[in-house]
Amino acid sequence: MKLLLISDTHLPARARVLPPQVWAEVEAADVVVHAGDWVEVALLDELEARSKRLIGVYGNNDGPDLRARLPEIARADLDGVRLAVIHETGAKQGREQRCDAWFPDTDVLVFGHSHIPWDTVAPSGLRLLNPGSPTDRRRQPHCTYQTARVEDGVLVDVELHQLPPRG
Repeated sequence: MKLLLISDTHLPARARVLPPQVWAEVEAADVVVHAGDWVEVALLDELEARSKRLIGVYGNNDGPDLRARLPEIARADLDGVRLAVIHETGAKQGREQRCDAWFPDTDVLVFGHSHIPWDTVAPSGLRLLNPGSPTDRRRQPHCTYQTARVEDGVLVDVELHQLPPRG
């Protein structure tokens, strides 16, 4: 099972559209995960139409239209991998311990908010992933997203992808 992880798209505030490379990944993925801050409902509609399966949550910049359609926390079993998605996890200091306490029955937690890519493992074995943003790099050197696969009940091949600068 191939996964695409994105967050903090901020459309159309930070970019007008998702980069073509990300749309290619949407088409190839079995599951698209979006960890919030969509900003406009149009991207949710388009991802729902173009994804085989979409798992998403709302973020702090998402208004009532998005909050009416998306949960604050999403959970799914992906062929034996217990996934949770949330927009914000708080400060980086103590994140692993905090998320261990919040998500005790979870194998992988995808989050966003900071626009800073993150890939760590908490003491319990919980894998924490933040794909950064494919449209708003903020103080990061590149816009980013992540891909991964689920194989035999395990998350494998987690990869951070850097997008070329927008022209």
